[in-house]
Amino acid sequence: MTTATPTTIDHYIAGFPEDTQKVLEQIRARVKELVPEAEETISYAIPTFKLTNKPLVYFAAYKNHIGVYPAPVEDLGFKEAVAGYKTGKGTVQLPLNKPLPLDLITRIVEFRKNEIAEKKAGQQKSK
Repeated sequence: MTTATPTTIDHYIAGFPEDTQKVLEQIRARVKELVPEAEETISYAIPTFKLTNKPLVYFAAYKNHIGVYPAPVEDLGFKEAVAGYKTGKGTVQLPLNKPLPLDLITRIVEFRKNEIAEKKAGQQKSK
């Protein structure tokens, strides 16, 4: 990646080799397909999608993997789905040398979308 801090997702993606760019674009397209109302931005110098001004999902490229955040890796419903990937607290690493698991990305984005909606509904109830 280039050393300049990216100002757009396009700028961020352009700083990587072509193969990595394709993977980043696939993730971007999937998020846009699932949550077309999500806002594209850069936060913490990485691509970010926000929904109702809340972080929906972040993703970032590294030498050997793509990191997706926040990923509900501790959620029992995701334990099996992420079993074959390196995970950390709230993150899953998708190796660049393996096919992109679009089904897993879909599940993460839908989980986060529902989580944001539930929090918003809970806040409206307490008013």
